[in-house]
Amino acid sequence: MAVLVTRPQPDDETTAASLRARGFEVLLAPMLRFEPVAFHDDEDARYGAVIVTSANALRGIAPHLKASRLLGLPLFTVGEHTAEAARRAGFSKVISADGDAGSLRDCVLAAVKTKELKKTDTLLYLAGADLARDLAGELGERGFIVVTQITYRMVPVPSLPRDACDAFAANRIEAVLHYSRRSARAFLEAARAGGVEISALAIPQCCISAAVASLVRDAGATQVMAAASPDENALFETLDRALRT
Repeated sequence: MAVLVTRPQPDDETTAASLRARGFEVLLAPMLRFEPVAFHDDEDARYGAVIVTSANALRGIAPHLKASRLLGLPLFTVGEHTAEAARRAGFSKVISADGDAGSLRDCVLAAVKTKELKKTDTLLYLAGADLARDLAGELGERGFIVVTQITYRMVPVPSLPRDACDAFAANRIEAVLHYSRRSARAFLEAARAGGVEISALAIPQCCISAAVASLVRDAGATQVMAAASPDENALFETLDRALRT
């Protein structure tokens, strides 16, 4: 019996390694495909800090970061996974909000109170093409000037891998891990297109957040569980609980 990981590449391989170390068999079915978007840094713009909500935002501009002036700016991230990616990219002052986009907003506001940032500073928001939350608007309402630069897009994958379809048909998958609403939606559509929707929705669906869980539940899944916090360790704990019940 295997756990199906729907996370996009290359993070799916990291997840797979962690699951295998815990004794699970793993099947990979990345449901979103990464595509970089052309990045143009305005040399005349003066930024006080950079904010990112996904490591993919940094992946999208990796070729432009060598000796970039951006590396000297404070960088605020949504969580430790993205913070690690920022450090690997060369950013020296990285602050992790250890939560979601709301936590990141609050982290930026707290930095003003501690005088790490000025409210007059312009923030550069490196983002994906499809945003689940208007973080720039929320910060703008609090007096910040936010410049949003789209650095990548995630394109839905229309079909499940053949081995995943065969495994569903043979009832060899014991749970599915979902990491975002967009990847979950792509999974549901691909399962339907592949003729394995009934089998796919009959097993535990472990979701990174309540919002993702709601989407999967509305599609007809009955064994849906949401992680206590939006991070992979919490998701793995949810998987363990799902398979014990």
